[in-house]
Amino acid sequence: MEIDLSGRVVAITGASSGIGEATAIACVQAGAAVALAARRGDRIDALAARINDEGGTAVAVPTDVGDERQARAFVEQAYERLGRLDALVNNAGVMLLGAVEGADTEQWRRMIDANLYGVLYCSHAALPVMRAQGGGHIVNVSSVAGRIASAGSAVYNMTKWGVNGFSEGLRQEALHAGIRVTIVEPGAVSTELIGHNSDAIQTAAASRFAGVTPLTAEDVANAIVYALEQPEHVSINEILVRPSRQER
Repeated sequence: MEIDLSGRVVAITGASSGIGEATAIACVQAGAAVALAARRGDRIDALAARINDEGGTAVAVPTDVGDERQARAFVEQAYERLGRLDALVNNAGVMLLGAVEGADTEQWRRMIDANLYGVLYCSHAALPVMRAQGGGHIVNVSSVAGRIASAGSAVYNMTKWGVNGFSEGLRQEALHAGIRVTIVEPGAVSTELIGHNSDAIQTAAASRFAGVTPLTAEDVANAIVYALEQPEHVSINEILVRPSRQER
C-alpha cells in the first residue's frame, strides 16, 4: 500500500530557502500541512502564501531558533494553529568556514546557536507534544561534515558531529514514546549556505568540488520525505547522501 503524509503536520526550520523550502514543498505535495520557521519572515510568508494559494496548508512563524523562547513559540504555534505535530525537521543551520587560529569567534557562536542550540531547543519543545499525541518523528539535517573533519571547517565539524551524537542518544531515549529520530547527512548541495563565507573560501570550495555535480535541495528533501513516509514500525535512523562524484 502506498504511504503518504496526508493528514500530518510537519514543522520545518530554516524554511526560507534551500533544503528547508524544498522540504516544505515536498511535504505539501505528499499531503502534509506545514509550519515554516526562519529568521527571514518575508521569505516564509511568501512561501506560505504560495502553498495556500495552490491548495495546500501552510503557516509561517518568523523564528530565530537560537533563541530558546522563539524556538519554543514556533513549536507551540505549529501545534496550536495546525492541530497536531507529527514531524519536526530541524534544518536551520549556518556554515561559516575558516581556520581556528585568528577566527572571528562571533562566527562560532552563530554556528553553535543555530546548528546545536536550535536543534536542542526545538526538539525539547516538540518532545512532550509528540509524546502526548502518541508519537512523532524528528529529522535532524546534519552533514557529511558530521562524519569527516577537514582543515578549515573544524568548528562546523564540531557542530555537526554534535548533531549526530545528540540524534542517536535522543533516538534511544524517545523510541519508548513512539518518537522516531532520523539524521540526514548531505554532501555538497547547491544552496545559499556557502555564500555566507568570504570570496576566498567560496573559491576554495568551488575548486575542491570541481567536476562534481552537486545535489539539489530537492534531492535532500526527497530523502527527508522518504524517511517520514515509512510505516510506524520502520525507523530510518540515518541517511548519508552525496553527489555521485564526491569522494569525501
